[in-house]
Amino acid sequence: MKVAIACDHAGYELKDYIKNNLKQQNIEVVDYGTNGPDSVDYPYFGHKVSLDVESLKVDFGILICGTANGMAMTANKHKGVRCGLCWTPEIASLTKQHNNANVIALPARFISKEEGWKITEAYMNAEFEGGRHQNRIDKMHCA
Repeated sequence: MKVAIACDHAGYELKDYIKNNLKQQNIEVVDYGTNGPDSVDYPYFGHKVSLDVESLKVDFGILICGTANGMAMTANKHKGVRCGLCWTPEIASLTKQHNNANVIALPARFISKEEGWKITEAYMNAEFEGGRHQNRIDKMHCA
């Protein structure tokens, strides 16, 4: 399994924590930064992960910023990317089960590192249910 991950200045500690946990499970991680507290523009990092997901270079992506809204909005501009804003493990599971999200966005200012890992695990352990959910996903794209 291969995962792309990126964050802005608000999320670098959570990013590193999740990245290290993924590596401990022998998951390959592509880290697009950022790597410190200096202010950066999140779309730059969100686009990098989204491009990898869009081109199927990775199995899924993880984006982290203060509220996760900016990263989710950026990711969802990419065709074929379905990014869900996840702030609990239950929401992470459902975003995979019902929306077949291929990117999750985590709000670093509102969750602990441990909660961020639980959310990531819940997403990874969930399975897309298909059926009526696929029918709805097929209606998401604009012409």
